[in-house]
Amino acid sequence: MADESSTSQRAAQVDEQTKQRSGCPTTHPEFDRLVRTIWRLRQPDGCPWDKEQTHRSLVKNMIEEAYEAVDAIEANDKAHLREELGDVLEQVLLHAQIEADATLSGVERKSFDIDDICRELNDKLIRRHPHVFHSNTASSSASTSDQVLEIWDEVKAEERKEKGMNSDAEPGLLDSVPTSLPALMQCQKISDRVAKVGFDWNSPEAAWDKVAEERAEYEAEEPGTPEATMEFGDIFFALVNVARKQGIDAETALAKSNRKFRHRWSRVESMALSIYKTDVSHLTTQQLNYLWERVKGEETTSAR
Repeated sequence: MADESSTSQRAAQVDEQTKQRSGCPTTHPEFDRLVRTIWRLRQPDGCPWDKEQTHRSLVKNMIEEAYEAVDAIEANDKAHLREELGDVLEQVLLHAQIEADATLSGVERKSFDIDDICRELNDKLIRRHPHVFHSNTASSSASTSDQVLEIWDEVKAEERKEKGMNSDAEPGLLDSVPTSLPALMQCQKISDRVAKVGFDWNSPEAAWDKVAEERAEYEAEEPGTPEATMEFGDIFFALVNVARKQGIDAETALAKSNRKFRHRWSRVESMALSIYKTDVSHLTTQQLNYLWERVKGEETTSAR
């Protein structure tokens, strides 16, 4: 990576070139207005709730707002998506203002604000897209998404290498995979990383063999023990790798199965009321299975 001054110069050059293009976005007054509103909420006479928030207290909100935006995307609800993206942006601005407030109060010596966030993101986007911005330090070109991914891997590897030069230890391959990610997504990222350096099965069939091996190890453990829990997790891990070998995103696949189950269960609840005149909590397992098979039959009929 270049030093801060050359990075800033490069970003300015790219911006000047971009501004020459027809239709290029220019001012965003609504963004500045929103930044001011967030600032006002955390002033001494602002909102008590907003003033009390810290980075840690907002963790749950950040996760929930992101997932709600994803739900709107999956539902193809553009109006709802617009609202939810606003809620995600609010989280970003709140975190930025918390840091800006800390800087002003002298609580912390090293901090950032929304401009620093935007600047660092812009620099990173330029650095990681040499095929678009024609970086002086790279002559990479890309005409496919796969080629772009290769370029990203190269640039990120260089970033990790240069960061490692300024520390006592070289960063590990998995150090940049957040441990706070949901377990399934974390598993996918870990598997992708190690596969790229050659730690992988030769075929999907070999990965399936690993699933069978892990299942046998699970069944050999005493039910309900910590060892059984660990082995069950290994089954999940192996299944995620089967999905990867087959070009399937495990998170997306499971999300689709969840939505399918939700839809079917909603129909079961409706049928319980119309057929048995009661809710599902009063039905036998046999009755529930009967309704479940009817719902699946409906789907088969409508698919024809």
